[in-house]
Amino acid sequence: MVSLEVTEVTTAKLHGLLLGAVGPRPIAFASTVDKRGRPNLSPFSFFNVFSANPPILVFSPARRVRNNTTKHTLDNIIETKEVVVNIVNYAMVQQVSLASTEYKVGENEFIKAGFTMLKSDLVKPFRVAESPVQFECKVIKVEPLGKEGGAGNLVFCEVVKIHLDADILDENGRVDPYKIDQVARMGGDWYSRANLGLFEVPKPISTIGIGIDQLPDYIRLSHILTGNDLGKLGNIEKLPTTEEVKSYIDNDVGLRVLLSSGDPDQLHKKAQALLKNNELMAAWMCLLAEAEI
Repeated sequence: MVSLEVTEVTTAKLHGLLLGAVGPRPIAFASTVDKRGRPNLSPFSFFNVFSANPPILVFSPARRVRNNTTKHTLDNIIETKEVVVNIVNYAMVQQVSLASTEYKVGENEFIKAGFTMLKSDLVKPFRVAESPVQFECKVIKVEPLGKEGGAGNLVFCEVVKIHLDADILDENGRVDPYKIDQVARMGGDWYSRANLGLFEVPKPISTIGIGIDQLPDYIRLSHILTGNDLGKLGNIEKLPTTEEVKSYIDNDVGLRVLLSSGDPDQLHKKAQALLKNNELMAAWMCLLAEAEI
């Protein structure tokens, strides 16, 4: 047994231990707007439901450990007192991870991560159309837990309207755990899929992905690539150069065979298989090679 006095452990190490030990944690995919009406979208795994009467959700945007700054979500909530909490399922997890990238103030993560904005009925923040459950909420209290890096800020949200995808409900109108296919956060890059187990999604901590909005149309509008595939592709910081793509084609016989078929679908299927094996750069080379057809 390893025993630690928390006062003798760095905040960064303690943060990692807590997140690694306490899980799986549900994800609040929080949609907010600032006082100018600009949308913001970000996931938080310090989250749960705490009451049904009244219906209360609580999540916590912690102060950043590395520099003690606050998240845009928290700033917006303090300004507007409204939020939409969207539930995350497996089909959208890669895009959700991309939305956690620390884009500059005013950048619209709906656009960067390729999500669809739905107008809410009772609050100003938009809903995420791809989410299986969306909670429109009024913020009734924000409780700071400290002033140093790593300190949480409990956001008490009273649910005023719920939107559920009919496809996740059983014949009695209850949420079917298999159909909703939820995911939850573990420590580090690890996630848990409720009905299948663990998987990894590299967290974009030190990188700024180009975003799904910057993908070429023939990739972004592909009828083969999924939202998760696009989320992975959008997490690249810069595209390979034309010279790099040509060099890659020259040295890959299999890719040249696919190109000779003149069928872009085959390239997209090949890229999808590469993405499944986390071969991001090879997938990009395959897709960009389509310009050679």
